Amino acid sequence: MKIELSAIILAGGESSRMGTDKALLLIEGVPMLKKLSLLAGNLTANVYIITSWPEHYQSILPQGCQLILEKKSTPRSNGPLMGFAQAIGFIESEWVLLLACDLPRLTLEVLTEGYQSLPSKGNHLPDKSQNIMAYLPRNNDRWEPLCGFYHRSCFSSVLDYLETGQRSFQGWLNSLPVQEWIISDPSVLFNCNTPEDFQNYSC
Repeated sequence: MKIELSAIILAGGESSRMGTDKALLLIEGVPMLKKLSLLAGNLTANVYIITSWPEHYQSILPQGCQLILEKKSTPRSNGPLMGFAQAIGFIESEWVLLLACDLPRLTLEVLTEGYQSLPSKGNHLPDKSQNIMAYLPRNNDRWEPLCGFYHRSCFSSVLDYLETGQRSFQGWLNSLPVQEWIISDPSVLFNCNTPEDFQNYSC
């Protein structure tokens, strides 16, 4: 049976290190946020963009993408975990694909492989004790939380975690049963955060 999927793309950062809105940087002539939206749209019709500036992106997004206004608790960015938590209230599917907006090397092939290898509902970690709540790549001893899949059973957990005042994605994930998503070419997870990153990608 086909697994139900939605997608959330985070576009709430201030791009302070880039010096300009990285979501609008052109990747092969296409704004980076639009590129990610198109990729996600190949897997699901339910694509959500959470951002504090929906007016910046309305005109560039593919038809059908839904914008969610991120509510900030302070003048500065809430951080990715808060953005995720605000967006999950719109999700009704079994799984959600979470993406940052600054992944210029990400491909449909990689996302499709991840989607097709998703643990189905009821699957367990090897010790058989807990249902899998997230399916994520790993970089050494840290999870890569902004390109991965989350089961809806984790939604109450993230809200409870944020209620404690903590905001660390890694801290929250370390409390969850997470299965590693093995990606053969980890370079597709390259984040474009600075002008140097963008120049290196363009070379």
